[in-house]
Amino acid sequence: MRRLFLACCRYLQFTSVPDAIRATSPVNNVYGSWRRYIFTNADKVLPWEAPSREILLRKINCAMKDGNVEEALQSLSNYKKLHGLPEPRVLNSIIVSLSYMSSRRWLQRAFDMVLSVYQINRNLLNCGSLMRLALALARDQMPIPASTVLRIILESRKLPDVDMLTMSFLHMLKSQVGSYLATDVLIETCESFLDQVTDRREMKKLDPIKNNATLFNMVLESCVTFKCIIKAQKIMELMSLIGVVADVNTVVMASRVFEMVGQRDELIHMKRSIDSLTSLTFLQYYLHFYDSLLSLHFKYNDMDAAAKFLIDLHQQPKPGVLFCNGLQKQSIIQIGSGNLKSGYKIMFDPKKVDRGFVLGTESQFGLVVLTDGNLLHTEKALAKLIIGCVKSRNMHILSNFFIMSCQYGLELISPQDVVTACIQMGWLHAAHDIIDNLESAGIPVGITGYVSLLRAYEKENKSEEVNGLLQQIQKMASTMDDVHTDSPFTINNIAEVVKYEMSFSSSSLVAALADEIKHYNPGEHLALELNNSVLFFCKAKMMEDALCTYKCMREQNIRPTSHTFCHMLCGYSSMDMHREITMLWGEIKRRHEYGELDLDRDLLDSLVLNFLKGGYFSRVMEIISYMSKHNIYCDKWKYRRAFLKLHKNLYRNLDSLHDKTEAQSKRIEDVRAFRLWASIK
Repeated sequence: MRRLFLACCRYLQFTSVPDAIRATSPVNNVYGSWRRYIFTNADKVLPWEAPSREILLRKINCAMKDGNVEEALQSLSNYKKLHGLPEPRVLNSIIVSLSYMSSRRWLQRAFDMVLSVYQINRNLLNCGSLMRLALALARDQMPIPASTVLRIILESRKLPDVDMLTMSFLHMLKSQVGSYLATDVLIETCESFLDQVTDRREMKKLDPIKNNATLFNMVLESCVTFKCIIKAQKIMELMSLIGVVADVNTVVMASRVFEMVGQRDELIHMKRSIDSLTSLTFLQYYLHFYDSLLSLHFKYNDMDAAAKFLIDLHQQPKPGVLFCNGLQKQSIIQIGSGNLKSGYKIMFDPKKVDRGFVLGTESQFGLVVLTDGNLLHTEKALAKLIIGCVKSRNMHILSNFFIMSCQYGLELISPQDVVTACIQMGWLHAAHDIIDNLESAGIPVGITGYVSLLRAYEKENKSEEVNGLLQQIQKMASTMDDVHTDSPFTINNIAEVVKYEMSFSSSSLVAALADEIKHYNPGEHLALELNNSVLFFCKAKMMEDALCTYKCMREQNIRPTSHTFCHMLCGYSSMDMHREITMLWGEIKRRHEYGELDLDRDLLDSLVLNFLKGGYFSRVMEIISYMSKHNIYCDKWKYRRAFLKLHKNLYRNLDSLHDKTEAQSKRIEDVRAFRLWASIK
C-alpha cells in the first residue's frame, strides 16, 4: 500500500500536467500534505513503519535529556526487541542516570537492567557506571544488589575505584547483612588480584588497596561487632599478603580481634612496641589496646599479670607530643606464632592515623580510662582484680599490689577502703589476709579496718577469730595513732579506746564488686587456654594434636565454644580434609541440639563453602535449610559462583545416567536441589 502511494506521488510530481492545473488539482492537495509530512518530520515514524535503529536511539537520547526515564526505558525495551542490546555508551548513560534518581524503584530498575545485560553480554557494562550504581544502592541501604554489582565488576577482572568502594562499604556496614557482604566482597577483591599478580613488579596493581588502611579497618570493626572471627582473621592475613601499611586504628582493631579469639600472646608482643611508641596525640587510640590486653589478663585469671599491668600503667612516663626517644619507624603486628611458617606480619606506622575513621572515646570493657593525659585503671578493673584474687585464694598478689603501690608512691587506692569493701562483701578471711600482709610489710592499715573486721567476726559468732584479732590489735596498739589506751582490748571496750569510728556505709567499690561478681566465670580461662592450643595446632596443620586437645576438653567437662570449632574447621579446610569436616559438623549439630553451643553465621557460611568444595551437596542443603529456618542470611551469589567454579559440568544432564545406585540417585537429587535453589540452569 505504501509503495503504491509513493509511486502515485512520484507520477503526479513528474507528469507533464501544467503547473497551474497541478496547483488546483485535489490530488495535488493530497500529495502536498503527505509530502510536507514526509520531508519535514523525518524524525517521526509512520504508523505502519517499524522504528529504525537511529530513530529509537534518538528517542532514548531525547528522553534522557528531558529526564523522562520511563520513556527512555520503554524505547530501550523496543530497541532490544528489534535490534538487541545497544552500544555500551547508551547502556551506561541510562545506568548512570538511574543511579542519580532518588526513588528506590528506579534503582531497582537499574539493577535489573544490569543483571539482564550481564546475562547476555557482560562486556557491554562499564566499570565506572557500575561503581556509581553500587554506591547509590549501598547509600539507599540495598546491600544485596550493591554487593552483586561490585562482584560483577570483579568478574571483569578490574579493580573497583577504591575511594568509591570505601564509600559503598561505609553504607553497607550499617546493617548486619551488609557487613557480611562487604567483608566477602573485600576478601574476593584481594584474592582476585593476588591471583592475577604473578610478578612482584605487578604488585603495583594493588597500590590503591594497599594504601587504603581505612577500608580494612572499617571491615575489621564490623567483624568484631558481629563476631565473625574467621573472616576477621582472613582480612588480617590478606593485609599481610598485600602489604598494607596499617595505622593506629588498625592496632586497635587487631587488638579487639585478638581479644575476641583469646590470643593474649599477640597482644603482649605488640605491647613491647606500643609502650615505646605512644604519644599524647594517639593515646586515646591506644587506650583501646591496653583495655583489651587487661581484659584478657582477667579472662585468663592471671591476676599476677593484671596487677603488674596496673602498676606499669601508672608508672608509664607521661607521653609528649613527639614520639619517645625519637622513634618513628614502622612496627609489626604479629598474627599467629612467629615460630610457624603460617604466621603473618602486618607493618604499621605508629604516626599514621585516618581521622575519618572515628573510634569511640570509651574503652570497650571500661577497664582503662584517659584522664589528664594519663592512662589510668577504673574502679571496675580494681574490682575484677580483687574478685580474681579472692576467688583464686591468691591474696598475696593483691597485698603485693598495695605494697608495690606504696613503695613506688602511687596513689592507686587506699588499702583500708579495700579491706572495708571485702568485709562488706562477706570476704572476712580475705580482709584479714590483706591486713596481715600489710602489717608484715610495715604498711599501716588503721584501727578502723581492725574494728570493722572485729565486729564482722562477732556478728558471725566466730569467737576464735575475735580473740585472735583482739590480741593482734593489742600488739599493734602502740604503733596506732588512733588508739589512746594501754589496757587490754575486749569486744565491749573497743569503742571506748578508738578516738573515732568510720561509718559502715556502702561505697562505689562495693557496688562495683557486687556487679562484677555476677559475671565472674571461674572456668573461662581453661577454655581459653585449650582453645589457644587448638588454634596453634590448627595453624601448624597438626590436626591430630588439635583433635586430642578437643577430646581433652570433653574429658574435663569444659564446654567447647564456637571458636573451638572455627579453629578446627579452618585447620581441616587448609588441608582439604572434607570428610573430617562432615564429622565435625555432626559434633556441632549435637552440641547445638543439647543447648551447649550457639551457632554463628560465620561458622555456617564456612561449612557451606567447604562442603561445596568437597562435593557434599547433602550437607550443603542441610545447612542452607537450617540457615533459612533460623533466618540467617545465605549468600546465594557466592555459593552459586563457588559451584560454577568447581562443579560447572557436574551432572550437566541429570537424566542421562542409567542404572544409578541409590547413593548416586540421592547425590543427583541433592545437586538438582542446589541448582534449583541457586537458580542455576
